[in-house]
Amino acid sequence: MDNGLAHEGSVFINFRRYVPDPKEHGFRWVDIQQLRFPAESVDDTGLLAALIGHEQFRDDYAGGGVLLEGPRHGPYWLRLITPDIYEPVSQEKAVQILREWVDPLWDVPTGLEADLQREVFDRLVAADGIYYLSELGDEAIHDWGRVHDYFHEFVLIDRSVGQITLIVAADD
Repeated sequence: MDNGLAHEGSVFINFRRYVPDPKEHGFRWVDIQQLRFPAESVDDTGLLAALIGHEQFRDDYAGGGVLLEGPRHGPYWLRLITPDIYEPVSQEKAVQILREWVDPLWDVPTGLEADLQREVFDRLVAADGIYYLSELGDEAIHDWGRVHDYFHEFVLIDRSVGQITLIVAADD
């Protein structure tokens, strides 16, 4: 348990599993972290702050995994990420962003579509709140933070099951 959140599990969807040729979307992936929050958690801002303070948030998503004292989160300096930079978005907007990232002109393999539906899109439907990490600007990009071509981050809050889910969809 860290900052009131308990890490429950994770899911990693690597497009390479479905698309053997890396030139055909093979470097795309989705990382999902599920954390349980206590029933007495009252507001979304507090939950976002707890997530930012959690060790699972200290991941640069560049292959090194979670670094307990890591100064980076994705392409950004961790110290510059605060709850107020997360923009509340509708389920429809979140789906649109993700579908455009997956690429509407591409016939998504059946297995990949099923995994995305179960692990990402079904979670969006269940969420009470969906937050999108806004673009932080060049000054927030860490020293080698441009390794990702795209970096989309969503935080889903599902109060009915007491769960906060961090979804990162990126390619490198």
